[in-house]
Amino acid sequence: MYSPGVKLDTLYTNATILTMDSDDRRVDAVGVSGDRIAALGSLDEVREHATPETREIDLADRTLIPGFIDSHSHLAMAGDVELRNANLNSPPIGDVKTMDELVERLRNRADHTPQDDWILGMGYDDTLLAEKTHPTRRDLDRVSTTRPVIARHVSGHIAAANGRALNLCGITRDTPDPVGGVIRREASGEPNGVLEESAMFALMGKLPQTSEEQAIRAIEHAARSYSARGVTTAQNGFTSSRELQHFDAAFSSGRVPIRVVAWPGLGTMGRLVNGSLKLETPDEFLTVGAIKLFADGSIQGYTGHLSQPYHVPFNDQPEYRGYAMVPREMLADQIAQIYAAGYQVAVHTNGDAAIDDFLHGVEKANAAYPRPDARPIAVHAQMSREDQLEKMRELGVVPSFFCLHTYYWGDRHRDIFLGPDRASRISPLRSAAKLGIRFTIHTDSPVVPMDQLLLMWSAVNRRTTSGRILGEEQCLTPLEALRATTIDSAWQMHLEQSRGSIEIGKLADFAVLDRNPLDDPEAIREIQVEATIVAGRELSS
Repeated sequence: MYSPGVKLDTLYTNATILTMDSDDRRVDAVGVSGDRIAALGSLDEVREHATPETREIDLADRTLIPGFIDSHSHLAMAGDVELRNANLNSPPIGDVKTMDELVERLRNRADHTPQDDWILGMGYDDTLLAEKTHPTRRDLDRVSTTRPVIARHVSGHIAAANGRALNLCGITRDTPDPVGGVIRREASGEPNGVLEESAMFALMGKLPQTSEEQAIRAIEHAARSYSARGVTTAQNGFTSSRELQHFDAAFSSGRVPIRVVAWPGLGTMGRLVNGSLKLETPDEFLTVGAIKLFADGSIQGYTGHLSQPYHVPFNDQPEYRGYAMVPREMLADQIAQIYAAGYQVAVHTNGDAAIDDFLHGVEKANAAYPRPDARPIAVHAQMSREDQLEKMRELGVVPSFFCLHTYYWGDRHRDIFLGPDRASRISPLRSAAKLGIRFTIHTDSPVVPMDQLLLMWSAVNRRTTSGRILGEEQCLTPLEALRATTIDSAWQMHLEQSRGSIEIGKLADFAVLDRNPLDDPEAIREIQVEATIVAGRELSS
């Protein structure tokens, strides 16, 4: 196949080339002209269109795939966390195992933080600390009593604050719990420093705003980290107006090596609709995608909204099921606003009760503002029941599964949060596939590191960190997992015409792997990305 009259700049040969087209074809060579794929087929067929100036690249028996499409993460936050936060993760991500080590890590961060800035850390997991508890204001006061200190839970849905930070935010014993959030308290009624969901908003709203240069540096840092893992299109979940302007400036400065799809919030959507916010970056580099909403929180933080109680009761409350971030009809109204404006919608839904609320809202919006192929996205969709998957198929919903939970939290989901039966169905990939539902899988970085090959491995093997298999009947094949991270992820975001597969006319975005990910399911996580190519140009590592 060839685009007539097009001069080939580059020819890739001597590789296993997985196109991920509708037939999952393999070809022997690919030719690129400018930033587009212009030829593919047998080596002889493609070489016919080469000129003396065409550069031929011998890939030495490696594997060429379409660049990975990140279906959901928080790129800017991932960069900011790495540059400005202490790493509070426990194994296998980090090495913090006790509260004393967490405090010491924050003290070290304080030594490298300007005196007028807040001391920040992210990634602690109360279930992996020896004390099996969240840090409280008393723990964080050991870091400093004069400077504000925040430690964010690995889920991103809970934060712990020291006394100084609570005072700056005006959070006292008289402060009521906000809708969709909880201020955890000591027996006396005083806040203990742990803030759930919307209760964090006052805290995060007080953080000093980063400068444009700081924001661009974070975006650039994360983009280069993503590109090293073969990602050619990244996603930025819940993008504020200010953050969207920072992305625009980052691309204008030429410092972002990959493409980005930004998911704005409702407020930012309003500015896009009324024209008060406009972008200069071409759409193929910075795309405004779905509008992001939240239905619930995090199962491993006990804030995910379940239809049945948690396996190990939270705070000795045997009927506790978590809670909704917003009331059901308010969520439905928000979804309807997005449909009315003509945008795609993406809603964070972990627990099955939250998924019920989301599907209710989508059904109402579909009836009020019908349009073909809206592709509403259920972000995470972890506890999707069989009846909910059937409803998703009926409504055209795209579930994007955070299936790395089976690796990072699988043992605790089985033993603490969900129990064996529900845990075995977390991220029900095979059930969705059997129903013919097109879905994606994602890392949700920086909740866990960006690693599309570990993500694929997890979807295929469903092994926990202890090595046990969690829900073997929900495993994917390697080909299904690769499609879920390439062409299906592009399709999720209405970008399948420009990327996600190696086809004539599409963007020349590729990843070069040291071996074929379809050959050995157990070895997928060991595969190395040897090169990432965006717009026909190899990125420097």
